[in-house]
Amino acid sequence: MTFRNFARFWIPLILWMLFIFSASTDALSAEHTSRFLVPFLLWLKPDISVAAFETIHLLIRKGSHLAEYAIFAALLWRALHYGTRLRANFRFEAGLVVFSGLFYAAGDEFHQSFVRSRGSSAGDVMIDCGGILLGLFASWAIARKRRRAAAKSRGPT
Repeated sequence: MTFRNFARFWIPLILWMLFIFSASTDALSAEHTSRFLVPFLLWLKPDISVAAFETIHLLIRKGSHLAEYAIFAALLWRALHYGTRLRANFRFEAGLVVFSGLFYAAGDEFHQSFVRSRGSSAGDVMIDCGGILLGLFASWAIARKRRRAAAKSRGPT
């Protein structure tokens, strides 16, 4: 593997993994994210109830889990598919992504169990798994569309 391939395909994944790790610290705990979310929601709807705010806050936090692991899965699949000499079918690559993603998600939750302002939750790992599957589906759909476009541009053989 050349450094160019490493930089192009693996460094974005590594940086994203560092972002996920840093998001598991106190800096992005519910207490800290509510500090900027409350004023924003009050600006949008000054008469928002506490219950509505808590529901929105929860949805944003869980949606963030889903999104961060969808991006993780897409970046990992991209790195495996294009950044290595591994020439396997999508199912094998997807299996590696799911296994690696679940391992990283479980490790992330384990890390959170040591952060006083955070909590560890098996439910969050399940949400992360949903994000992994979403990222894999998006990667598959984009790759399929590109293959079809490439086949169409080559014309009939």
